[in-house]
Amino acid sequence: MKALLCRQIGDLGNLAVAEIAEPALPPDSVRIAVHATALNFPDVLVVRGQYQSRPALPFVPGLECAGEVLEVGEYVTQFKSGDRVMANPLSGALAEEVCCPVERVLHVPDNVSLADAAGFITTYGTSYHAYVDRGALQAGETVLVLGAAGGVGLTAVELAKVMGANVIAAASTEDKLRLCRDYGADECIDYTRESIKDRVMEITGGRGVDVAYDPVGGDAMFQALRSMALGGRLLIIGFASGTIGEIPANRLLLRQSQAVGVVFGAWAADFPDKFRDRMSVLTDWWRQGKLRPHVSQTFPLCDGVAALQVLAERKAMGKVVITMDRVTNDRVA
Repeated sequence: MKALLCRQIGDLGNLAVAEIAEPALPPDSVRIAVHATALNFPDVLVVRGQYQSRPALPFVPGLECAGEVLEVGEYVTQFKSGDRVMANPLSGALAEEVCCPVERVLHVPDNVSLADAAGFITTYGTSYHAYVDRGALQAGETVLVLGAAGGVGLTAVELAKVMGANVIAAASTEDKLRLCRDYGADECIDYTRESIKDRVMEITGGRGVDVAYDPVGGDAMFQALRSMALGGRLLIIGFASGTIGEIPANRLLLRQSQAVGVVFGAWAADFPDKFRDRMSVLTDWWRQGKLRPHVSQTFPLCDGVAALQVLAERKAMGKVVITMDRVTNDRVA
């Protein structure tokens, strides 16, 4: 089968499409014919050797995908051949086939496409886990979302509104901010032209925000920290800026606030029952039309390096998806 293979850590250009052996199917797993694979910033980091885990070389990146079940392991009863599924295997999804433990495989609603489903688990799961399990977000609170037009950022805007919060979105271009408004942002900040902290204080009348959602890091994180209300929570999602900021402890002390780490993949692996509960809520909202996954660009597998470069350069709006050369049985209402 074909896969986007990494033989050497470093530049994204080290990746190349190659023929590799089909993965062995463990008894507790599902073999999936991949139709679409969504890219995430950790895919860039793992190839560069900058992620918290480093797979043995050679490896196939790709955290999540959607497709059809080809085969199930002997212990699997929840799925059958032909089922449309989305999966979070955590690696190996940039390939024509992948095997994923059954606890990280979900049915795809009939009224959505596999391209949309490919990027649902990681981004929506991260944001919902961040708000519910780590940030204790309450209706009526105010949320600041950094990197608000990116893959996780846009879901953070959308979910905060569904959960009854007021949302301030920070992004770098007017096109990105326009997208954030379309997904429910109440106020927007162009951080290339104005101070995040000053605008937050102006918007909130000097009170600050209850929750700051930060997948960016660097100076934006520090400005968010200075924008916190009393008892505020800074949710640390990642470091798309490339800079891991140092948190001054006196800021937490003075504002009686918290800085909270969010690692959805590891949490989901440790608490599979909670993972499925959270995803059940999200897929129900999706079926009801409350959520609208946004796929901005699609690429074939042979252009996987170019697709990852879009993420690396922080040009993505919503999700970037790799599509395999397959005939799909998408059932979209």
